[in-house]
Amino acid sequence: MALADDLPVAESIGVFVGIAGIEWLAYGYAEPLKALLAGIAAGAVIMAIRVWRRKRQKP
Repeated sequence: MALADDLPVAESIGVFVGIAGIEWLAYGYAEPLKALLAGIAAGAVIMAIRVWRRKRQKP
């Protein structure tokens, strides 16, 4: 499998939109840089888990 199969693009975008939306609704403004960093961090964690699980399943 290619690395592109492990990239969680939709999940990262969802985290970005979720954090930016909650900040905008709660505080009246959004910090896109903070939301972007959180989205990238969440994507990296999801990708690491996917790679680890795939390696663990193969004998």
